[in-house]
Amino acid sequence: MPDGHRSGFACFVGRPNAGKSTLTNALVGTKVAITSSKPQTTRHAIRGIVHRPDAQLVIVDTPGLHRPRTLLGQRLNDLVMSTWSEVDVIGFCVPADQRTGPGDRFIAQQLAKVSRRTPVIAVITKTDLATPAQIAEQLVAVQGLMEFADIIPVSAVDGFQVGQLSDLLVAQLPDGPPLYPEGELTDEPEVTLVAELVREAALEGVRDELPHSIAVVVEEMEFREGRDDLIDVRAELYVERPSQKGIILGHKGERLKSVGTAARTQIEALLGTKVYLDLHVKVAKDWQRDPKQLRRLGF
Repeated sequence: MPDGHRSGFACFVGRPNAGKSTLTNALVGTKVAITSSKPQTTRHAIRGIVHRPDAQLVIVDTPGLHRPRTLLGQRLNDLVMSTWSEVDVIGFCVPADQRTGPGDRFIAQQLAKVSRRTPVIAVITKTDLATPAQIAEQLVAVQGLMEFADIIPVSAVDGFQVGQLSDLLVAQLPDGPPLYPEGELTDEPEVTLVAELVREAALEGVRDELPHSIAVVVEEMEFREGRDDLIDVRAELYVERPSQKGIILGHKGERLKSVGTAARTQIEALLGTKVYLDLHVKVAKDWQRDPKQLRRLGF
């Protein structure tokens, strides 16, 4: 281990759809967190690992903090808050193309309570969608939210200042050896990543009310007997109402077929082998509000 090597944990927080997952993927250099234009896409604290000669930075991508309306929402918020207490540095993501609002002020109030022991860096995301004037205005607005260790504008899409953000985060880490083997990019089990890729494909193009209602469980994932080049994956997509099942299936099952095709491409890239993907849609009535069903679905 070289002298002065640092290692530790960072997490990104922000309201839903602030660009946290896209930024995590940009820093890691590959896709470890699913992304979607729909808010509240992230439901797990996904860990992405950034390997540098001088440091190893483990990024925990958390769900967006929001005012919860369901038991699931409350559990996701609890997950965010517990993550804050376990990391070395926090990145507070605020999109450059949207005015700061009550959601940002609420998060800043919560972060101000932990900033005495954990440094908080303000990250102005999505600068590729904003004019220079908007970015300047946002920098001033964000400075008024709380006391930050640093403020930096970035764009995960065109790579603007992503390297500099990595430097700022690493500077806050303690000295220490690497925590994960070289080349490992996430500590998420493959089965979790596969379920997330299916959910990402299912989220695309559905109506706005549906994203929160979709959960995915991989029931089976193993090499086909006698083959070492084909993995059979059987996954269940759960929705809350029969009408939602119809939306996911589409006319004569066409929509589910296109979800399967899109997901299979991503899963094959992840696993590095051919995949036979078998998808089924089931109704689990009001699962977001039912403690027993939440447990069964992994929350």
